[in-house]
Amino acid sequence: MSSNAPLVLGIDLGTSGVRIALINNRYEIEHFSSINYLDGLENCEGWKKSCMILINEIPSQIKERLIGCSIAGTSGTLMGCDYAGNALGKALPYFKKYIVKNKFLQEHSTNIPLPDGIGRAFHLINIFGEEILLRHQADWISGWLLDDWTWGEEGNNIKLGWDLLKKSWPKSFKKLSWLNALPKIVSSGKIIGKISSIRAKELNLPKKLQIIAGTTDSNAAVLATDAAASEGITILGSTIVIKRFAEFPLKGKGITNHLVAGQWLVGGASNAGCSVLKKFFNDKSLIELSRQINPESDSGLTLLPLLYKGERFPIDDPNLEPILEPRPVSDSLYLHGLLEGLARIEAQGWEKMKEMQLGKPTKIITIGGGAKNPQWRRIRERQIGIPIHSCSRQAAEGVARLAWKGII
Repeated sequence: MSSNAPLVLGIDLGTSGVRIALINNRYEIEHFSSINYLDGLENCEGWKKSCMILINEIPSQIKERLIGCSIAGTSGTLMGCDYAGNALGKALPYFKKYIVKNKFLQEHSTNIPLPDGIGRAFHLINIFGEEILLRHQADWISGWLLDDWTWGEEGNNIKLGWDLLKKSWPKSFKKLSWLNALPKIVSSGKIIGKISSIRAKELNLPKKLQIIAGTTDSNAAVLATDAAASEGITILGSTIVIKRFAEFPLKGKGITNHLVAGQWLVGGASNAGCSVLKKFFNDKSLIELSRQINPESDSGLTLLPLLYKGERFPIDDPNLEPILEPRPVSDSLYLHGLLEGLARIEAQGWEKMKEMQLGKPTKIITIGGGAKNPQWRRIRERQIGIPIHSCSRQAAEGVARLAWKGII
């Protein structure tokens, strides 16, 4: 591969921080770096600052070879900005629920489920008024690179009500007085435009850099695995997400359908995941305590390791309470019980997918921070009854692959 060969940049905005990957057309990584948010997920300016730090750290001889960029973000984290892209207050994370209490509930068709993000949208509208732009993480950062916040990628806007099959917003949305707050939708993998001259100069990026519509962070992680249609994918990040490629979309509570580079990707996301483990243990403790676990035996604990009240998949119940007690004296035994509880959630998710005529995956490919834990992997295999393989690639690589598909 020539040292002057073109590269693309993938940016992944997750729950805890940002990761970037620069890959060539063989999907080989030539640069990778990451940073945690300085002030948490709710600080929109922190997203931008994190991206600036990572982009500015890319060596100039590598940076000048960039021809495309695509961005992934957490699905559902919503923020408001003015027409010049300036953030208005804090973002509303995907895991926070807001109740809609106005006539929209009556006007919205009763036989269509209310989109998950509508409560967050109304909350922002009520605070900042109707002269606002509602944007998800990936869309706002794409707008920052373009210096144009008109656009939104289809998958990131499903939770605001975008219909992938009809390629439109619901008919009831035409009555919205703040319809203009919603983005103009572009398909995942499509070129939106070139980086703005202002941003190219500020970040020392090529002026011809193409910005390609990205996807959600979990979809990007799936793309990084190179999974076959017969295989399942579990993302063990802050939350547990399971996905499979399918020939058609599915219907069901908690089920999500995405079109990524022309392929249907179906699945669901729990509110439980690695975030609950980090509530009780730091990274070093997790490694040391995991080594003390015998994954072939049961802990004897029956825990439901949600970080807070409410679940979305495999059980759709906003009032479901966590079960984090009793906590035994032994930290390793407690971790064992938490890992078993998370494995049960994942097993229930795969069983739900099986019931929807997708069949049983031949194997499960796991990606994310939790994929590195061998004891957890064996606990999961015992619970689920399917061979599990770990994948070390990251979502930033997956969204970079999407950028290549958009350019080619």
